[in-house]
Amino acid sequence: YSANLIIFKDFVYICMLNKIFITMIKRVIEGRILSTLNKKKVVTIIGPRQVGKSTLAAEIIPNDANILEINGDNTDVQSMFVNVDETKMKLLIGNKNFLFVDEAQKIDNVGNMLKIVAEKFKDVSIIVTGSSAFKLTAAVNESLTGRKREFKLYPLSFKEMADNSSVLEELRMVDHRLIYGYYPEVVTSPGEEKEVLKEIVDSYLYKDVMEENNIAKPDKLVKLVKALAFQIGSTVSATELAGLVGIDAKTVERYIEILEKSYIIFTLPSYARNQRNELKFARKLYFWDMGIRNAVIGNMAPISLRSPEEIGHLWENFVIAERIKRNEYAGRTFVQHYFWRTQQKKEVDLIEIEDGVMTGFEVKRKERKKVTVPAQFASTYPNAKFQCITPSEVIEFLM
Repeated sequence: YSANLIIFKDFVYICMLNKIFITMIKRVIEGRILSTLNKKKVVTIIGPRQVGKSTLAAEIIPNDANILEINGDNTDVQSMFVNVDETKMKLLIGNKNFLFVDEAQKIDNVGNMLKIVAEKFKDVSIIVTGSSAFKLTAAVNESLTGRKREFKLYPLSFKEMADNSSVLEELRMVDHRLIYGYYPEVVTSPGEEKEVLKEIVDSYLYKDVMEENNIAKPDKLVKLVKALAFQIGSTVSATELAGLVGIDAKTVERYIEILEKSYIIFTLPSYARNQRNELKFARKLYFWDMGIRNAVIGNMAPISLRSPEEIGHLWENFVIAERIKRNEYAGRTFVQHYFWRTQQKKEVDLIEIEDGVMTGFEVKRKERKKVTVPAQFASTYPNAKFQCITPSEVIEFLM
């Protein structure tokens, strides 16, 4: 009976995964991008490699569009636009009505090229993608002031997967997501998740990030990423990390900034209202994708073999990352995200402030664990709302 039950569970699990192959997983921001294109704005889509930026662009570009596609990964393209002018662009565009520039941050003078097209070829729609917020944002912000809209694309989200199958099915998959994450190729490669994640980590996270940012000590970056992976949900200190990794605190800060701009990690600053015992300058660190976090430390063990403490950190990271993705995709661009903690270690995992309204969220894996708002938080911020997020509340929280 037990053996048959295991086989049945595996069969159901495989069926759930295989449903992903049948239909294209629709990205939440597709509608907002289409609306922006209709307003003749240049669309820039920024996010890590392998999250589906090119696939999303292909879905958005009309089938009957006459496209000029430029790929920054091609070495002959990378310096083609150093001396770009209107005449050169006119020859390239011809009768095209759509310009798609992929991995634009690798193209020299791409900002000026886009400015010429936006100003002189007003009937041409433009989509630009890039995996480095450092380079692409710097290249296009000044050139396209008032003419562009930027969208961030992350690995697939809980909401996108729930919309693709069902909320119930995706809720059943959460423990799997806590280990393997949401990268599209990981999700659509059941049974090969480990191999796919290793390829993503080796070819993008380390190789591309190091090359594009001129990392002088690549072994130290690798060591830092591993150290950060063990500290998810904890306050991080550049000085302590410097001692662990063997580099100075200033270099640690630079590497963390690069990892943030490359959409590998994100940090939450502490929130304080000048109270004496509130942490004012601390920050907590999380990974955008749990599969990447687990892959960099080489631990893909299932949830059942993890310690309760680690499971709690994985759950907290997952819920907070998915909530921020959900807010951004919904266009809630002015939501500010923090955490709150006192020197006595009383804390609230996530603080959201939107239009002057503060809400605190405590994230707990255990359903029956009673959680009340910390007394000092309630007295200091009496108008703030408070909610505990367990697996029972996560559907509403992430949808």
